[in-house]
Amino acid sequence: MKTLLLSFGLGLVAVLQAQTLPTVVEEEKEDAGTWYFKALASDKEIPGGKLGSVSVTPMKIKILDGGSLKITFTLGIAGHCREISSTLKETEEPGKYTAYGGKHVVQIIKSGVEGHYILYGVTDLHGHRIRTAKLVGRDPDFNQEALEDFANVTGARGLNTENVVIPKQRETCSSGSD
Repeated sequence: MKTLLLSFGLGLVAVLQAQTLPTVVEEEKEDAGTWYFKALASDKEIPGGKLGSVSVTPMKIKILDGGSLKITFTLGIAGHCREISSTLKETEEPGKYTAYGGKHVVQIIKSGVEGHYILYGVTDLHGHRIRTAKLVGRDPDFNQEALEDFANVTGARGLNTENVVIPKQRETCSSGSD
């Protein structure tokens, strides 16, 4: 379960550099806005099966000094809420970020659907390599075309498209609310 939470938190942060950073830096200097986590695929079995009771709040993303990004959101699983706050550090390679001393690497892949991105992450956790992909977007509404594009991209990278998790969108999370 810790692996799943780590993957959720780390992978989601990187998306804003790909779409909003130039505008945000000019206009707001620190707030990169709100993003919505729409789907997850993994090369490993996700604990708890399909996790039908997963919910997420919108992600709040801030730009830190040096190009690092901080994301905060709440993840609800089986009636328990956990606030996730992660920082991704910009690398020299455009579109790639790291966290936890380089043990987590995130690559941004632009979706074929406007306003959506796929965050492809590779995590080294206690000697085990875990690959995940997350579909994120600016709009909270479900987009079937974006989900189909997500399935094509993740399938091409060898992830299991049969076990895609689609979390419920919530404005807030309180224990027992799932």
